[in-house]
Amino acid sequence: MAQKNLATDLLRTFVAVVDEGGFSPAGALLGRSQPAISLQIKRLQEMVGANLLVREGRGFNLTDEGRVLLSYARPMLRLNDEAIARLSKSGLAGVVRLGVPNEYADSFLPDILGRFAQRYPDIAIEVGCELSTHLLAKLERGEYDLVFGLHTDSAATKGASKVQLKAQSWAEKLVWVGSPQHPVQTRRPLPLIVAPQGCVYRQRMLETLEGLGQPWRIAYTSPSFGGIKAGVLAGLGVTVLAASTVPDGLAVLGVSDGMPSLADIRVALHYNQAEASEAVQALAQFMTERLG
Repeated sequence: MAQKNLATDLLRTFVAVVDEGGFSPAGALLGRSQPAISLQIKRLQEMVGANLLVREGRGFNLTDEGRVLLSYARPMLRLNDEAIARLSKSGLAGVVRLGVPNEYADSFLPDILGRFAQRYPDIAIEVGCELSTHLLAKLERGEYDLVFGLHTDSAATKGASKVQLKAQSWAEKLVWVGSPQHPVQTRRPLPLIVAPQGCVYRQRMLETLEGLGQPWRIAYTSPSFGGIKAGVLAGLGVTVLAASTVPDGLAVLGVSDGMPSLADIRVALHYNQAEASEAVQALAQFMTERLG
């Protein structure tokens, strides 16, 4: 009996469907139509002789066989991409100075940059962490090549004339965060833990509380994400973070905890479109595909 070989393009489609949560978003990521994605999944299932996905409502779940294949597919694709990048004579090289807010550098950014390094091993990334307002100002001065910025409204993502928005912006949900051991959200005035002036989270929480006429006081200020986390854990107050960046050990507080709803913010990638190198464009596209 002839040995079967798993096709990496089919495995890549399978992983994209799982990661993106559906056939249509996977197609958008890979540049294929939804019927084409469905056909590739069907071919993969025929190849392995098992159903990999089972529909449930509007979504799907992995079968036992699907979970097994997924555990093999990810390392296989990583090795494939690394081999192609290292052997390709046309591989990109250079340095990208990336600016990101502290909380994103502490959450999912390391995973994204790790995957990018596997695909482009000759591109070096220098990461700086500051408030979005400082990052965008330094981008204007040419101190960063690419900035991951937060904004309180969509108009702010347009930037100045020199800093053009190339990558698509998207919404980010905000949540109140507190200590599981110290329910200080019941205190009045409400004690707040904030970053210095210019922080998008600080602006949104103060606007929300003032709009509701709820008394508050700033109990603790820190310019670092580590300092913010330490203050929350110590029960000095509550703060606001993007939902995707809440670290383990902190509690998300909602309406049932007496906390008001928060409007979303906008997240966008900024860079000088006219002067961006191929390395900068590659990182911007890579981050957009995984974050947008």
